[in-house]
Amino acid sequence: MERRMRVLWEAVALMTAVVLAGCSLDGNDSEEPTPTVCPPPTYELTRSEQQMVTESNEFAFNLFRQAHNGGNSQVLSPLSITFALGMLNNGAAGETQQQICQALGFGSTGVDSINAFCYKMLHSATELDPLTKVMMANTIYVNRPFELKQEFMTRAKVIYGAEPETRDFYDGKTMDVINKWASDHTEGMIDKLLDDQTFDPSAVSYLLNAIYFKGSWTWKFDKELTCKEAFVPDGDPLELPYVDMMQMVRPLPYAEDDEYQAVNLPYGNTAYQMTVLLPKQYGCVLSPLPTAQEWQKLCQQMDTVSVSLKLPRFETKTDTDLVPIMKALGMKKAFVPNEAEFPDFCSKSTYVSMMKQSARIKVDEEGTEAAAATTIEMALAAIVPKPDYIVFHANHPFLYVISERQSGAVLFIGRFTGN
Repeated sequence: MERRMRVLWEAVALMTAVVLAGCSLDGNDSEEPTPTVCPPPTYELTRSEQQMVTESNEFAFNLFRQAHNGGNSQVLSPLSITFALGMLNNGAAGETQQQICQALGFGSTGVDSINAFCYKMLHSATELDPLTKVMMANTIYVNRPFELKQEFMTRAKVIYGAEPETRDFYDGKTMDVINKWASDHTEGMIDKLLDDQTFDPSAVSYLLNAIYFKGSWTWKFDKELTCKEAFVPDGDPLELPYVDMMQMVRPLPYAEDDEYQAVNLPYGNTAYQMTVLLPKQYGCVLSPLPTAQEWQKLCQQMDTVSVSLKLPRFETKTDTDLVPIMKALGMKKAFVPNEAEFPDFCSKSTYVSMMKQSARIKVDEEGTEAAAATTIEMALAAIVPKPDYIVFHANHPFLYVISERQSGAVLFIGRFTGN
C-alpha cells in the first residue's frame, strides 16, 4: 500500500510541474486593440498525460452521444462525472472497478491514472487564468450508522480534497445541507441538486462534485449589435422562433471539414475557450456527432481568419439521470445490489442506487457562466482550404465545447437547439 501510494504521489508531482511563460500576445488585424493580459502558463504533457486527456475527452463525447434527449438544448460536465466516479472508484474492486475505468475512458491505465488526472485538474485548472474563475470541489456525506474504510477516506481527502462528514440523514436537514453545499460551490447556479423524490434518508452516503466556470470573452460582443433573428430548429416547425443574436466581425481561430464549421472563442488570457461546431447541413447537430479525435483534429487545424460571427445569447439548464447513460457506456455491475463490488468503500455491502447531474450555462455578450453538480447515492446491497472571409452564422442547432486550451481537456459540452 505505502509503495503504491508513493508511486502515485511521484507521478502526481511530475504531472503538476509547469513552466511559466512571458506576458505577451500576438498581434491581430482587428481594429479592436489586443487585450493587455498575461497569457496562460505554458506546460508540456507527457505521453501518458496526453493519453489520459484523450481518453477523458473520448468519454465526454461518448457521454453526450448517449445523453441525447430529443430536440431540447442540453449541457453536461463530463469532468464533474469523472471526479465523482474517480473518487468512488477507490472503494471499488474487481469487475465493478474495471467497468468504471472503462466507462470513463481509462480502461488501459486504471484507478491510479484517474486519481492522478483528477488531482492535476483540481490543482492546475483553477490557476491558469486570473481573469477566468474556475472552481472544483468534492465532498462526501455519510449516514451516521455507517463507516467508510480508512484507506478510502484518506484517498478522498488527499487526492480529491473531500472531507467526509457524518450526519443523521433522518434529521430533516441533510438534504438542505447537501443543496446548500452545491449552491455554495457553484455560485448559486445549482441551488437544488436533490429533492424529496431523489433524496433517500436511508442511503449509506452521498458523494458530490461541483464545478463552476465564469469567463469573460477575450473580445466581447457589442450589446448594441444584438438583435432578434430567426433561428431554424431541427424538424419542420410551424413557425421559426426568434433569438437574441449576438454578432461581431474579427479574426478568430477557424477550421472546417465536410460536416462542420468550427470557431474558437477564447476567454480571458486564452487559457480557456469555447469551440462552437456548426453543422453545414440543417438538422445534423447529432448526426453524426464528432468523435473526440475529430474534434481535436479540427482544433489543431485552426487558422486565424476574419470571421463574420453570429451566436445566440442563451441559457440552458439540464437535469440528467446518469444511471441509464453509464450503463450504456458499460458501467453495469455498480448499479446491481449484491453484485456491485465496493469492498474498500464501506464496512457494509453497497451499490450505486442513484446518480444524477444538474448543469447550467449562461452565454451573453460579456462571456460565459457555467456550473455542474454531480451526486452519487450509495445504498446497501480531411480539412478544406479556408477562404479569406468566413461567414459563421449559428442560426440553427449547434454544439459547443468549453475546454482548457493547452491540454484540450473538456469541462463542459452542450448543444443549443433553440428550445
